[in-house]
Amino acid sequence: MIEALLQGFSVAMMPENLLFIFIGVLIGQVVGALPGVGPAAGMALLLPLTFGLEPVTAIMMLAGIMYGGQYGGTLTSVLINVPGEASGVMTAMDGHAMARQGRAGAALAIAAIGSFIAGLGAVLAVAVITPPLASIGLKFNAPEYFLLALLGVIAVGSLGDAPIRSLLAGVLGLLIALVGVDPLTGTPRLNFGIPALYQGIDFIPVAIGVFGIAEVLHSLERSEKVEPIRTRLKDMWLTSQDWAACRFSILRGGVIGLFVGIMPGAGASVASLLSYLTERKFSKHPERFGSGAIDGVAAAESANNAASHGALIPMLSLGIPGSASSAVLLAALILHGIKPGPMLMSTESALVWGLIASMVVGNLFLLILNLPMAPVFAALLRVPYVYLAPGILVISLVGAYAATLSMATVWMCIVFGLLGWLMMKLDIPRAPLVLALVLAPLMEASLRQALLLSLGSPMIFVERPISAVLLAAVLFALIAPIVRVMRKRP
Repeated sequence: MIEALLQGFSVAMMPENLLFIFIGVLIGQVVGALPGVGPAAGMALLLPLTFGLEPVTAIMMLAGIMYGGQYGGTLTSVLINVPGEASGVMTAMDGHAMARQGRAGAALAIAAIGSFIAGLGAVLAVAVITPPLASIGLKFNAPEYFLLALLGVIAVGSLGDAPIRSLLAGVLGLLIALVGVDPLTGTPRLNFGIPALYQGIDFIPVAIGVFGIAEVLHSLERSEKVEPIRTRLKDMWLTSQDWAACRFSILRGGVIGLFVGIMPGAGASVASLLSYLTERKFSKHPERFGSGAIDGVAAAESANNAASHGALIPMLSLGIPGSASSAVLLAALILHGIKPGPMLMSTESALVWGLIASMVVGNLFLLILNLPMAPVFAALLRVPYVYLAPGILVISLVGAYAATLSMATVWMCIVFGLLGWLMMKLDIPRAPLVLALVLAPLMEASLRQALLLSLGSPMIFVERPISAVLLAAVLFALIAPIVRVMRKRP
């Protein structure tokens, strides 16, 4: 492992790769700081622009946007009490209260340092856990792949506050993936005679529309104006009492975030919530939480950054994305001609270990950027969103057109942007739709191959030990939300 990691550092430290790692984390910092964008949307918008890069360079840059966005989201949470995405909600509760007390600098500093420490720990875990998990994955065949992909889709719904709506979004994603041509027989299906749909609906217009355009439309509806709190470089220093309060908060948040991130569908928002609630139970002064507890900020930020790294473990070892951002990263691998899955560690070892090493370098860049540059990034928040929105929309549509050189892709972006906006209005989660769209080809091909192997008998899913365990996990993921809802009823 050490030899492979050293090989990864030799790849990551190449001048071109260093440059694009820095560009990635810088873009991630910016898109994370802009409410209504977020890392998944930022990655989707820039995906078409990576076609001219080497695959390893492109993946390093996109991964930098993914974990860099967690750092950037802290700025809006602390300074204007508007989380860039769901994972920043818990940070906003105490971070903004600290800012109102004149301690915005301390909140931003502990968030950056906690994210850095937890991020490094999570990178080490990725290096240790991914290879053995991939070796188990090599024993997978069609039945296991189908159940694993099905588990990824169902887990998204079972872990949220609205499991039925999440599962409906997942089913919608599966239906969208069916448009085009049957992969085994070549028969057209669900294209309604529209030539643009004969090749199916690509991931790029769906991701750009559902994440990017929908977020912009939703943000433009908010008419309230919030005066940002200014912070200066000299306000970034932490006291010894701050360090004493946050040491174990960072450790606990990092561990919780890592394990939640590994679970497909859980994501950084669940990690930050669990870490915050855990820290409140451990705290000697739980009454301070919600009114400016620095250990609450440290726990939430450590967890969401560790979760963004942890989501790469199932993606790199099994080809199953653990979050919306890692789903975009998975799509980037496919678009660059790389087949994800258990064989990735052996067939593309330079890419995998280079990516792991690049996360160490990227987290170091982010620490250097955040401590002295937080006041500069905060200045972006003083630009009215009504001026930023047209630029984001133009970048979205140009990126979609550049991917296929077809206006049909642009129209698809607009349609899926309206669909994403409607889902936000109806409080339907969007991540399950995108995850299902990415996993659908694997699900369909594996299911049909498994049934061909068994001559149509579904017993193949219980006769094999690994598939039987996965089937039990799928059933648990389906039953758990039902039990949770029934317990809440009086």
